[in-house]
Amino acid sequence: MEISDKLLCLFSAEVERSDDGYVIEIPQRELDTGSVEAGDTYRVALIEREREGSVDTEPEAPSSEPQPPVEAGEIRYVEIEDIGKQGDGIARVERGYVIIVPGAEIGERVKVEITEVKSNFAVGEIIDESV
Repeated sequence: MEISDKLLCLFSAEVERSDDGYVIEIPQRELDTGSVEAGDTYRVALIEREREGSVDTEPEAPSSEPQPPVEAGEIRYVEIEDIGKQGDGIARVERGYVIIVPGAEIGERVKVEITEVKSNFAVGEIIDESV
């Protein structure tokens, strides 16, 4: 899949049905970092989440433990909020989930590819620093 260079933000969200249409909630972090301005008009692309296995498989039973909000191989735009003890950048996404970004500095907004996912943190490799 090709992603446009004009992409302002990329996030996962559930589509909810309303009385006369559908609603997609934009995460507050996208507004806070200036990627999206309230009241402006944007083009939105919806990409169905890829599922493993066949279409006829039974849905997975929900786990009692929250699942990480990212997947290995996923591309994310993140803002570095802190520096960890090892000197790596720290970004937080949905529900405060931590993404460790080696080589990033506080205040940077970078495009990362998620390379490793654990229950309480993920590691992202910078693929574009000019975001």
